[in-house]
Amino acid sequence: MSAVKSIAVLTSGGDSQGMNAAVRAVVRSAIYNGIEVYGVQRGYQGLINDDLRPMDLRSVGDIIQRGGTILQTARCKEFTTAEGQQRGAEVLRNRGIDGLVVIGGDGSYQGANKLSKLGIKTMGLPGTIDNDIPFTDFTIGFDTAVSIVVDAINKIRDTMSSHERSSVVEVMGRHCGDIALYAGLASGAETIIVPEVPYDSKEVSERMKANFEKGKRHSIVVVAEGAGKGETVASEILDGCGLEPRVTVLGHIQRGGAPTAADRILASRLGDFAVHQLMAGDSGKACGIVRGELITTDIDTVVNSKKPFNMEMYELALRLSQ
Repeated sequence: MSAVKSIAVLTSGGDSQGMNAAVRAVVRSAIYNGIEVYGVQRGYQGLINDDLRPMDLRSVGDIIQRGGTILQTARCKEFTTAEGQQRGAEVLRNRGIDGLVVIGGDGSYQGANKLSKLGIKTMGLPGTIDNDIPFTDFTIGFDTAVSIVVDAINKIRDTMSSHERSSVVEVMGRHCGDIALYAGLASGAETIIVPEVPYDSKEVSERMKANFEKGKRHSIVVVAEGAGKGETVASEILDGCGLEPRVTVLGHIQRGGAPTAADRILASRLGDFAVHQLMAGDSGKACGIVRGELITTDIDTVVNSKKPFNMEMYELALRLSQ
């Protein structure tokens, strides 16, 4: 016997590629197991506004390959208040909904944690390109964002090589430098600047100058937005060694487009997993993947923890950048 007979699913915060695949998995897994499922429009704002609609198999047809989220997403200041959280819980109770699956990042998890403390059965799925959720190796959308950045750097390197110039590429990542780290390593960037590791602008300039003295005719610097602005880094390099890099800010292009196969598979596995956890009577958990295995962690622990930075990979990228 399932512990839930009716569940809802919402996407919240910044969108990420693979959210639709996760929504599809939640809806189809629930229906397969005889559970009614509702889609909440526009995240927690839609929950407060009682903007829910029944979902069926056709509601999620032809969406696994689409970026963004068919449920839409919105920031909701009202839900940061106790009154807003209570209103959201009341909407779910009034509709007879037993559980809620929240797909999003840290702020979304904070909301899910509050609802859990109000007695709502909740499951969190890590939907963010930043890969900054602890207790999961990867988040939904991260692989796609990294692939987009790598593709962009490949193209930038072609023209930088032709003109014997250098380039600074600014990528997303306010508090977590994983996009810069993984994309920088995968694209052979000469310098990677992330918020987790303090950088010395003089050292960056000297390294670029040394690379040119060794015979390199171009250089790529990848900087996460939380560590510094691309224009600032370029100015520091110009002042430090006289080389004038071109600057490319990739911006929201990193969030759009079709998800990679890896993100579609991860989202599908996690969506189905969340439904089964609710059916088993579990609640107040964040779902993740560690060494290929799906796990749950108390969501209260997740929102009060910080994901460790992979210094081993950072040092590898440094060694290989010579």
